[in-house]
Amino acid sequence: MAMGGGQRVVAGDHVAEGLVRRLDDVTGALEGLSELLEQEEDLSVILDRICRQVAHAIPGADQVSVTLLSDGEPVTGAATGQAALDVDFAQYLVAEGPCLQAARTGQVVHAVPAELPYRWPSFGRLAAGFGIAGYLSAPLCVDEDAPGSLNLYSERPDAFRALDAALLELYTTAAEAALRNARRYLRARAQAVQLRHALTSRAVIDQAKGVVMAVHRVSADEAFAMLVDRSQRANVKLRDFAERFIEEILTGD
Repeated sequence: MAMGGGQRVVAGDHVAEGLVRRLDDVTGALEGLSELLEQEEDLSVILDRICRQVAHAIPGADQVSVTLLSDGEPVTGAATGQAALDVDFAQYLVAEGPCLQAARTGQVVHAVPAELPYRWPSFGRLAAGFGIAGYLSAPLCVDEDAPGSLNLYSERPDAFRALDAALLELYTTAAEAALRNARRYLRARAQAVQLRHALTSRAVIDQAKGVVMAVHRVSADEAFAMLVDRSQRANVKLRDFAERFIEEILTGD
């Protein structure tokens, strides 16, 4: 009895250790994603990293892809291999399947081949030749205007269990938050650059306008109209014309 109890404790310890390792893998993947978002702006690179991280963090994920819905039309934003692309495309072709259901409903979807004929009949007929034994898709909203899903395909029976679905949902929820924050930061940075450019342009134009007012003894509105007219005749932007105008005055050309 004691031995049996001891064995149960040891078995329980092994289960706990396995769970901790799985959580560590997911946490490590999220930390890696956060570091990448601080350095990388290309969405395709980010999505590719997400696929590869999940393939490492979730056992049984032999193929991984990201589906994006743009104006309701599905596309694959990234994939770990051609097999994942083929399974995605089959779902897009018949407009049904686990990846599309997850993207459209915002719910985690788990399926095995025996369920396909009655859950998604058209996809079930196409999927027979892919050799996929397990499907697991979780919603992944990359942008407010682009819902999508993170899709895991396994060639191993019983690869995905409740724990895998929970870990995948944990990862996608945190990844969505990181992606939203990164995209907000990038938009804010782009707006700051545009503002700086606008302020610089305004300063140059005002400087040129002041020179025209002094030389021709005209009002601010008249000076501005003269600059606009000359820039249009030269077929250049007003800012560029004003900058060239000031430079010519300073250099005496």
